[in-house]
Amino acid sequence: MPSPFKSLQLLIAASLCFFLAVPAGFAFSPQDLPAQPPDKAVLDSADVLSRAGKNEIETRLNQLESSKVDARVITVRKLDYGLSLTGFGEELVERWSNNDNTSERPLILFLEETQNKQAAVVVSAELSDQLPDALLRSTARTTMSQPMRDGERFRQASMDGIERIAVVLNGGEDPGPPIQIERTTLPTNVPTVEETSESNAFTWVIVLLVVGTIVPMATWWVFSR
Repeated sequence: MPSPFKSLQLLIAASLCFFLAVPAGFAFSPQDLPAQPPDKAVLDSADVLSRAGKNEIETRLNQLESSKVDARVITVRKLDYGLSLTGFGEELVERWSNNDNTSERPLILFLEETQNKQAAVVVSAELSDQLPDALLRSTARTTMSQPMRDGERFRQASMDGIERIAVVLNGGEDPGPPIQIERTTLPTNVPTVEETSESNAFTWVIVLLVVGTIVPMATWWVFSR
């Protein structure tokens, strides 16, 4: 049987091997992705999309080819320390755009980080006039982030972001962010704390009045006999 000290050494060694072997699985940088755009338009590194969801998103992305763009959805669990999601996308656009095997179509990247439930939309410089920064920021922070934070609906976030950008690419007017749904409180028969306090105070007043009336009368009746 190994000694306790030997067992502790083995445990420490195994822990070090684990943390040194899988850092990229926890934190992503552009260098962790292929040097050129992959064949698939959906790169689900965070593994948050079902097979049916991936197929639906990819079909919609391929439909944007008529606008002569190369649109892609990329999900990551966590970014390297100090790297923003927009910065991640800009590095990736520059890297893929300068690759000899990349198509001449400008890139549109729909990015989703699942740990903090944040999104970003980054495009090639050629699309900056048609898709201004204000539109990209609004699409990421409202259209895409809302379903991500409301039930972790990453498929819905991707589809909503793609649809909004597609409208503008096709010459339409920006439909704007989704309508915020206000949650109203339904009427209830359950009393509030204030109502309960008022009710208890009223009860005590009645009890004291009754006691203050009946006790003297009862005392007078007993002693009068």
